[in-house]
Amino acid sequence: MRQIEVTVVRLYLNEGEAQLESLLKRLHDWEKLKGVSVFRGIAGYGDSGEIHTSKFIDLGMELPLVVEFFDTPEKVSVIMAHIADTMKPGHMLSWSAQINEYE
Repeated sequence: MRQIEVTVVRLYLNEGEAQLESLLKRLHDWEKLKGVSVFRGIAGYGDSGEIHTSKFIDLGMELPLVVEFFDTPEKVSVIMAHIADTMKPGHMLSWSAQINEYE
């Protein structure tokens, strides 16, 4: 099995920011990524320090969302430059990883 180098990106959003739909459209239609995963958190806190949970009382669309994708380092570098201005500082992470080769 041959391993190839990729860059993984994780973006932190929250449901109330109404950013997810336009981001997914961009990653799919413009950036042509092979795949993106979105995870909805059951609890979290961010800049404000206020804890949001999925309890019935706190269903006010403020739960955390994590968007994750990977591709070649070159392609990811370009994508990160394209979306950097739409992300809050400190809400876009990336790291190197190896995957088994895909076609």
